[in-house]
Amino acid sequence: MTETREITHFHLFCGLGGGAKGFNKGQARVGNVQAKFRCLGGIDSDPAAIADFNRLAGTSGTVLDLFSREQYVAFHGKEPPAEWREATSDDIHRAAGNERPHIVFLSAPCKGFSGLLSETRSKTGKYQALNGLTLRGIWLMLEAWKDDPVELLVFENVPRIASRGRQLLDRINALLRHYGYAVAETTHDCGELGGLAQSRKRFLLVARHQEKVPPFLYEPEKRSLRAVGDILGRMPLPGEGRGGPMHRVPSLQWKTWVRLAFVEAGSDWRSLNRLKVVDGKLADYLIVPEYRTGFLGVRSWDETCGTVQGQSLPTNGAFSVADPRIDGVRHNNIFRVTGWDEASQAITAGTGPTAGGLAVADPRTTDGDEVRFKNSYKVIRWEDPSRTITSGHSPSNGGYAVADPRSPGTSWGTKYHVAGWGTSTGTVISSDDHGAYAVADPRTGFADSTHHNVLRVTPWDEHARTVTGSNHPSGGALTVADPRCGLDRGKGDHYVTGGHYGVVPWEASSGAVSGSAGHDNGRWSVADPRLPDAADRLVVRIRSLDGTWHRPFTTMELAALQSLIDPEEVLELDGLSDGSWRERIGNAVPPEAAAAIAGVMGTTLLLAWSGQTFVLSSTPIWVRPVAVALSVQQAEVPA
Repeated sequence: MTETREITHFHLFCGLGGGAKGFNKGQARVGNVQAKFRCLGGIDSDPAAIADFNRLAGTSGTVLDLFSREQYVAFHGKEPPAEWREATSDDIHRAAGNERPHIVFLSAPCKGFSGLLSETRSKTGKYQALNGLTLRGIWLMLEAWKDDPVELLVFENVPRIASRGRQLLDRINALLRHYGYAVAETTHDCGELGGLAQSRKRFLLVARHQEKVPPFLYEPEKRSLRAVGDILGRMPLPGEGRGGPMHRVPSLQWKTWVRLAFVEAGSDWRSLNRLKVVDGKLADYLIVPEYRTGFLGVRSWDETCGTVQGQSLPTNGAFSVADPRIDGVRHNNIFRVTGWDEASQAITAGTGPTAGGLAVADPRTTDGDEVRFKNSYKVIRWEDPSRTITSGHSPSNGGYAVADPRSPGTSWGTKYHVAGWGTSTGTVISSDDHGAYAVADPRTGFADSTHHNVLRVTPWDEHARTVTGSNHPSGGALTVADPRCGLDRGKGDHYVTGGHYGVVPWEASSGAVSGSAGHDNGRWSVADPRLPDAADRLVVRIRSLDGTWHRPFTTMELAALQSLIDPEEVLELDGLSDGSWRERIGNAVPPEAAAAIAGVMGTTLLLAWSGQTFVLSSTPIWVRPVAVALSVQQAEVPA
């Protein structure tokens, strides 16, 4: 029979309750004993975060400021209000419903240790007070249950705390040892523990009460990171309305959208350094609006068509269709040529090649040795007989040409003859086209050759040649390259009244819209002044160079990546500010990672309560330094 043991957990600096939600999902079993996790409550100074905690953790949280008065003044720069008072250990008791938890989970404020904060600012009084809040919160918790200590304590933070917050960690370690805890520091990746679609490396401090907990704490099983598309692909597209106000695309500055579009997928802002920028502008690219939605679009056979417009053409919308009926379509034999060894198509009333397969590839180009129509353009030898005389009278209709061997000395032998420059001419006779009355004159290259300016074009800035009686371009240099090419068109020219390539001012009215309105046949372009300024905030869709839409995650997508919700769910957080939502989501511990941590801690507690001090496991002991720290009785060190 299965026995159920309840394991309670409590959360300091609980935020919106991601860690608490994950611990509630924790699973642990040893033999026939299984664990059931229950949250006792949480503490945070942000009322909106506590409102979220109440929904996600399923129990009431407490709004409580854990600052000392000195820390409050250092952080806020002013005295606290009159009703404010310092928290005590009794307040911690009440926040947990006056019960004692078995596990306390802390995710203390980490801004002072974050790499996003400069080293100089991290050392200011404001952030030192925020760092000191962690130590004070742990001290209040230890005092609250010093008579019956908490078995396990988990402190989670950014990895940089191990270096930037070294002095603070040393003080926390000393304080925990003073209260009887063995302590170890390590790191983990929330993405690997929870099987998330993000890599989230975090610092982890694990403390066990040496008298209550046996030496071994096993490492949670690591899982493969998932692709971000596995999560986002299950969600509706941003801005569709189905995801609610948290699933809207953030409004960014125009220059930010442009930069995002040019960042290479898988890279960051450093890929922008490869772009050529001249005088603050991209030299190799021009950003223009998309050329008509659905330009040259092809509809699938099984989808609906868009609205039918007055000019439904392929170039102004998706007005083409991928018709699968190729084989069964009528007249698929248009211009078909039937092979000589194939059967003919059905004989129809059509008589032309366009009506069916009414053409044939006839291989019979010869009749024996006689080629059909071989006399087309045939030239008969002088000594051969002529072919039969038919009604045809041109070379293409038969052998109506002859190879005449009669040399120039014979009659008409010099008709259209061109005499060489170095040869004598034939006898001069009265006819002007029946002899060698042409000469091959080599003097065309002489600078002073007659008419060497035939068809010459005189440049605008040169002087003209001598004006002669000729008035034609072939009679001399009577053409000029006139640079005055401006279109000074007059009445009657259709370009004047047609408005070809016309651009309408933004403040003017348009002409009547015709059924064939196009940019090149009228005034169908507009001078749109609404190009966003660099700092204008808007939502746009710019197609990147890789053909995708580079956009920021929506707030809902960030929550899904943090495993706060399943992709198919809709999340509602307190307030109306995307900035506040994102801050609380970013500060949250991923529930799936917290569930993995709760599982191994629950197993450790069940082993301790059953009297077992060792168990074989397929998972390793949680990082060797942790194993050493949890297995060695350490000397007590005063705070």
